[in-house]
Amino acid sequence: QVQLVESGGGLVQAGGSLRLSCAASGSILSINTMGWYRQAPGKQRELVAVITSGGSTNYADSVKGRFTIARDNAKNAVYLQMNSLKPEDTAVYYCNANLIGSSLRLRDYWGQGTQVTVSS
Repeated sequence: QVQLVESGGGLVQAGGSLRLSCAASGSILSINTMGWYRQAPGKQRELVAVITSGGSTNYADSVKGRFTIARDNAKNAVYLQMNSLKPEDTAVYYCNANLIGSSLRLRDYWGQGTQVTVSS
């Protein structure tokens, strides 16, 4: 059974930094894309950043230049370095992975979420 577990969230002041981590465990044959999404109260979940198996990245316009996504294929992990945080970044951040597990087919998995709160 595949599980994704996030860590690294917390409370920081505006202008501060946080590094989120997500590790996938279980029977995994191959991971396609990995990404981070976030959801603030009363708002839809939105894509923050995504990284392909080849290392190509895409970011939401609101975080470009401030956030950096990276992955460690050997550890089945993905990271999100968040710098120059703003109150608008406050949300629950979710890890996502599109991968092939024991079912031998691609499917999406989600982490439980980690809270990021940025004070003004």
